[in-house]
Amino acid sequence: MAAVVNLVGAGKVGRVLGRLLAASGMVVQDVLTRSLASAQDAVDFIGAGRAVGSMDQLRPADIWLLAVSDDQIAPVCAQLAASYSLEGSVVFHCSGAKASDELRAAAGALVASVHPVRSFADPAHVAAHFKETFCGVEGDVRALAVLMPAMQAIGARVVPIDAAAKTVYHAASVFASNYLVTVMDAALRAYEAAGIPPDVARALAAPLATETLANVLAMGPQAALTGPVARGDMATVARQQAALTAWEGESGALYGALADATVRLAQRRDAQKS
Repeated sequence: MAAVVNLVGAGKVGRVLGRLLAASGMVVQDVLTRSLASAQDAVDFIGAGRAVGSMDQLRPADIWLLAVSDDQIAPVCAQLAASYSLEGSVVFHCSGAKASDELRAAAGALVASVHPVRSFADPAHVAAHFKETFCGVEGDVRALAVLMPAMQAIGARVVPIDAAAKTVYHAASVFASNYLVTVMDAALRAYEAAGIPPDVARALAAPLATETLANVLAMGPQAALTGPVARGDMATVARQQAALTAWEGESGALYGALADATVRLAQRRDAQKS
């Protein structure tokens, strides 16, 4: 028989997983969110399930997906455990920052976390193009024995991670996504400070950024590194930092921190060569 799934929280991530799990043959049973209206909206997106307005309306299930905000995982799990016997059921959350031990209140349950590594800004697009999405997973062996095949069935590329390093794992995604935006913002504003219009600045930066990222992903950071630090031209680095600091202190400080990190990257590269 198909596994029965309840969703507690069905924002962008929850509703995408709900739709995909339902399409894979699982039974999406009940959906609970902050309001009955939003639960019904999620059910409409998923194409399955029953919207409920309170926790006491949820029916027993084989799998409980807690797609709530990070700070709500533990309290919602505690509420769930106080209301239901979770013995033998699978309870998992989708946080990239919190480990499965946030679900320790679910006594007797098999707990895990499954973190899809991608942006969910457009849920319909993600649901239609979920194949090959990496998902970091950790938790009870028996929970993963259920969840890993389920995620693979919806097209995910499952990557086991160390629960003890979950925060560092999530920080890696922040570096690769959020902080990349911050660095590009600094670059574009510096171009504009040199008199280049914003649209031209973006066009000018595009080949540098895209080709560099492609090189990092193809060859690794050490081989992809170019520029003044890679050449050992620290006089140029010092002039640039001084000019940026005079223009805008925050950008100068960011440049300095990145220069220090880049020097260490170049040193690792040189040590590997020797």
